[in-house]
Amino acid sequence: MSAKPTIHLPLVALAVLALLLAGCAATTTALRYKDLDVQTKMSATIFLDPVPPSERTIFIQIRNTTDKPLLDLHQQIAAAIAAKGYRVVADPRKAHYMLQANVLQVGRIDQSALERATAAGFGGTIAGAAIGALLGGDRAGAGAVVGGLAAGTAEVIAGSLVKVVTYSIITDVQISERVRGPVSQEFSSALRQGTARTTIKQRTSSSVHWKRYQTRIVSFARQVNLEFQEALPYLKQGLVNSLSGLF
Repeated sequence: MSAKPTIHLPLVALAVLALLLAGCAATTTALRYKDLDVQTKMSATIFLDPVPPSERTIFIQIRNTTDKPLLDLHQQIAAAIAAKGYRVVADPRKAHYMLQANVLQVGRIDQSALERATAAGFGGTIAGAAIGALLGGDRAGAGAVVGGLAAGTAEVIAGSLVKVVTYSIITDVQISERVRGPVSQEFSSALRQGTARTTIKQRTSSSVHWKRYQTRIVSFARQVNLEFQEALPYLKQGLVNSLSGLF
């Protein structure tokens, strides 16, 4: 006499419940982040003294040390500052202001890395920035996991369709303002020798005719299933607006 197959109704019900909960979580996430959210934040405020029109000259140097090209970023920044009544010059000796910026990170980022990069300020670390989506991770159904393998499968199904994705541009900025009298400055550094614990400490001092201001600008764009090429124009415009807004 052959044995009849046993139907585990509780397990089937659990799997169905997990699928429903994961689907609800994915739907909630999709609705909450359906609109593109673009923000630009500065780690520290910079106040520049007003100058007469004859001194509104600026030298601009934009560096990009990431693996992603940012086409026309220099031209966009120069045009935005020129629109405010400044003359962009090619010789720093003829400039009253120098704007120097280095783009450190471009790409996907998570919430904690975004917050750390902003709080760290100029020269601070951005380690771990490009490690995935934010607000609950890549899977929108992560909060709806109920019981073992069935719930895990439901999470993957829902999460593969709905992801909250954030992209960012992180930029360190230094503005120099020419002054008549000399300004004393001191530079110190600790250089490592390979992987050893030995370090070389250097300290130099000099007298210059520039006052220095430093800050970090973080622009980010967030949306469900956001693609990088969709976010990039908004990220660049946020950076341009923030830099030109300093003048």
